[in-house]
Amino acid sequence: MSRTLSNRRAPRHHPMPHRPARRRDQTGSPPLRTSDLMLALLGVALLGGLVLVAAFTRAGGATAP
Repeated sequence: MSRTLSNRRAPRHHPMPHRPARRRDQTGSPPLRTSDLMLALLGVALLGGLVLVAAFTRAGGATAP
């Protein structure tokens, strides 16, 4: 008795040649570092604090006798 052939195809590598992934350094901008993000967050927090101090100073000066 002959053996039946499987319907499954044998796994083959994709015939299209592999194209290397595009690197970030080829786009012209360097990758962001965690330290840069932390410095930006610190700057935003400091500016927000200065705005709050200025607002409280103005509000306190307006209600003082």
